[in-house]
Amino acid sequence: MFLGTVDDWTAEGTVVSWYPTASTHASAAEALAHPAPVSHQQSQHLRYYRRQVSRGRDIPRLCIGAWEIDGICDIPAMTHALNTHLRRHDTYHDRFEFGGDEEILRYVIAEPEKITVSPKDLGRMTPSQIRKLILDTPDPLQWDCFTFGIIQGTDQFTVYIAIDHLRADGMSAGVIFLDIQTMYFTSLQKAPSALTPAPSHREYSANQRSYIRSLTDESPEIRSWQAFLVANNGSLPRFPLELGDAAADTPGAIDVFDLIDDEQGRRFEAACRAAGARFSGGVFACAALAEHRLTGAATYFGLTPFDNRRDLAHATAVGWLASFVPLTIPTAGASFDEAASAAQASFDANTTLGAVPYYHLLETPYDSLGPIEVPDRPVPMLSYIDIRKLPFGHSFDGLRAGVWGDNRLSETVCMWVNRMHERTQLVVAYPGTDVARRSVRRYVEAMRAEFTRVSDAIPSLCSP
Repeated sequence: MFLGTVDDWTAEGTVVSWYPTASTHASAAEALAHPAPVSHQQSQHLRYYRRQVSRGRDIPRLCIGAWEIDGICDIPAMTHALNTHLRRHDTYHDRFEFGGDEEILRYVIAEPEKITVSPKDLGRMTPSQIRKLILDTPDPLQWDCFTFGIIQGTDQFTVYIAIDHLRADGMSAGVIFLDIQTMYFTSLQKAPSALTPAPSHREYSANQRSYIRSLTDESPEIRSWQAFLVANNGSLPRFPLELGDAAADTPGAIDVFDLIDDEQGRRFEAACRAAGARFSGGVFACAALAEHRLTGAATYFGLTPFDNRRDLAHATAVGWLASFVPLTIPTAGASFDEAASAAQASFDANTTLGAVPYYHLLETPYDSLGPIEVPDRPVPMLSYIDIRKLPFGHSFDGLRAGVWGDNRLSETVCMWVNRMHERTQLVVAYPGTDVARRSVRRYVEAMRAEFTRVSDAIPSLCSP
């Protein structure tokens, strides 16, 4: 499993990229107005993108993935797989634009079953040319804000995808992979489709807005968010160390750090269980204790992504379904056991808040919340994923699969702790300033020290 920015990607070979046909572009331009509201996640993304562009800046916005398949790519079979994928998922059928009153309007392609992309042979390309091709993926205010292609090598080819966050979150990559992989080999074998109908992201968006409109000051979800914000002095979390001032042309940075190896990971998991927590609770506890050692903060306030695909109705949806769950972890004088137990309890108690994006709290005033300090940059987040449990997670190394971030300026720090078969890694995206780089390294070393301290305190004989 490879992680990093697109700058770290070194694939090269003969490139074939798929582009919407002229008739498909015409259908998108003539798309019909639709009453389904934009989701809160999409609304925030579009507004942030437009605001940053008005300032001469860009945003990190692409979900990039790649994996290898043995042999020579069968172009007609891949064309069939990509068209089937695009037609199945309605996240690709819509485009959005701003109305005169700043309302975001949705337009839907009338006949999505006719959406067609066709291959174009771009010849042999260098890694830098391929990176530019990916980064040139249209922006979220364009309908075709996605790129699909292959890079043909001598005896294998790489499938790459680059999709604007408007249409996909991190977990969408697994669904997209399964779709394309399944339909490609189904087409090669001339077998009937093995895919079930895809859930509707448009329906998810409408349901989300309907549910949120039903909330009042007395709703438990609003009260829980209120308690979190009040405890943090009326504001959302911020990264605890300085990040420096980034210019419009400052690139984003993504670094990958090893935290613990597989044996240490098993011991760390045993320590988490002994504390009444899961591995994830231990991850949050280490972050909280690291922040306490760096800043002296008595309580950790954080946000962690929550995948709303836990609702089986949306399990195989492509789209932005991820939201955030708040974490409150007391750290002053706390042992790891106490912090891990508190972290797990906080996460478990707040999972229902994943259905209420914090963006909603910034857009809709609630009397019980009082004034909320609107952040001047995106909020930091800490994610944990056990890569081993993802579909095909056991064979990612054989597939030479990778997930890459684009190199556009990030205004905050986003962290992903990924447990893999050989190690547990920490991936950090941050503004590419010297100040931020030094701060991130301080934070990572403090995190690594916490993980090592916990795993080394457990005897080496530990079952997985």
